[in-house]
Amino acid sequence: MSDAAAPGARLLALWRRLRSVPGGKRLFSRLLGRMVPYTGSVGARVTELEPGVARAELSDRKRVRNHLGSVHAVALVNLGEMVTGLSVLSALPPGMRGIVTRLSAEYLRKARGPLIASADVRALDLVNIVDTADVQAVADIVDASGQTVARVTAHWRVSR
Repeated sequence: MSDAAAPGARLLALWRRLRSVPGGKRLFSRLLGRMVPYTGSVGARVTELEPGVARAELSDRKRVRNHLGSVHAVALVNLGEMVTGLSVLSALPPGMRGIVTRLSAEYLRKARGPLIASADVRALDLVNIVDTADVQAVADIVDASGQTVARVTAHWRVSR
């Protein structure tokens, strides 16, 4: 299986190897950041990954804040795009690939404190795509109180 043929399978294999090792989730997140440098720029930590499901945490710290003292809008979009990407790619069968064609975000309240982003695309029928399809994946980002601070919608084009 070539590297380009199954990026999701490679990510899942790496995740399964590292997730239960002490520091493994942090190492996985760093490796993901090296594979996708812009994604790694916010320093989010992947906490869950299974086919079609991804969750990541983002610490509120100076490098992701805006001038208003909350997490920057683009850091939130980056976090949302990351978990939608992990969820979509991990659900694709071998020989399929995906790329984002559009992103949108709703900012519902100021994002402060630790944040959790999650995406679940198990309801999408990604396995039976014959040639090319456009799918939407939604990431909800919540704060420590469980309030949704942002919702990121990523439009993915998946193809063979």
